[in-house]
Amino acid sequence: MKKSTSLSNILQLVIPEEKMLPFLEELKYIDVARKFTVYDLFLFLAEAAFQQWEGYRDGEQRMALCGQRSVDHSTLSKKAKDVPFQLFKRLLDLMIGLCNRKTRRVLGIPKELLIVDSTTITVGLGRLTWAPHKGQKAGVKLHVGIIGDQGELHKVTETTGYEPDLKSCPDLLDRRFILVADRSYGKHKLFDSYQEQENRQYFVIRLRDNTTFTNPISRCRKRPFSGSIKQDLTCQLGKNMALSQNRFRVVILEDPKGNPVILATNLHWYSPEGIAEIYKKRWQIEVFFRWIKQHLNIPKLFGTTPNAVYGQLYTALLIYVLLKFLFEQGNAAVHPSAKLTFVDFDRLFTLETLPPEWRIYLANVVFLTSII
Repeated sequence: MKKSTSLSNILQLVIPEEKMLPFLEELKYIDVARKFTVYDLFLFLAEAAFQQWEGYRDGEQRMALCGQRSVDHSTLSKKAKDVPFQLFKRLLDLMIGLCNRKTRRVLGIPKELLIVDSTTITVGLGRLTWAPHKGQKAGVKLHVGIIGDQGELHKVTETTGYEPDLKSCPDLLDRRFILVADRSYGKHKLFDSYQEQENRQYFVIRLRDNTTFTNPISRCRKRPFSGSIKQDLTCQLGKNMALSQNRFRVVILEDPKGNPVILATNLHWYSPEGIAEIYKKRWQIEVFFRWIKQHLNIPKLFGTTPNAVYGQLYTALLIYVLLKFLFEQGNAAVHPSAKLTFVDFDRLFTLETLPPEWRIYLANVVFLTSII
């Protein structure tokens, strides 16, 4: 069944063409096309993500039905190859700024979580020769930070599949949040830099199982540990050249299979159970990656150049931000009996079977765009 095309109409209200022009000037890109402009490409990539088109050839057959200017697949491919992907990255940042909550904690100790991780999109090596990954595979990475409990996309950057996650971490940091990350981000010297900054970066990061604890001191506790907590101590991390300068707190727990989970943090006033709960929130980014891959065509890369690949991926993430915003604003606007989960909203929006209250809400989304 054909998906609703109303999302494109809403997108044009939220990011009209004139909002794109300053970015084009900043990137020194001159759009000489008249028949198929950069903005047309933007709308095409948005619709392709939402409707999960198979590629440029498939989109060529469908775009006219969505009210878009019809061009052949070779024109689509050439345009996607030519337009710098940094444009779509800036548009994503713009959408995040428009749709995410306006108020953030600036002073004091942060309470919200910034969950950071990466996902790799792989294809055959022959398609992306500039991005070798493993063996006969090529791949690119999206390094993502989301706001825990909110599901809000906060920051994104890109690398090829071989680049380590740690290299992208500085681009995702935000001292207004508690950083939550897995073992790929557990470098001891980096912890020292977090601790020594004027505005400290608080964190809960998993360590590798073979991490050395130097000068460990168990923290005093009157009651026995609850749940899966096994130890709570402070120490320097590593040894020799990799020894941290500062002492950090380490909480050790067991996963359901009995394997150790070692967490390092500079949150010394939290209970060990609280530290464990913070780390368990990390599963939310795995859910996010699974959702965008299943619903926004992320694994199907249309082009073969960095501009085409990253332009497609950033536009798909922009559509996620817009859908999330429409869902949250709609749930606040409709009667309690008409409230939906995000999964149901996406499914019903896709099938054009949203309840009447939701259709009325989307028809008046121009009012919402004046708010954001």
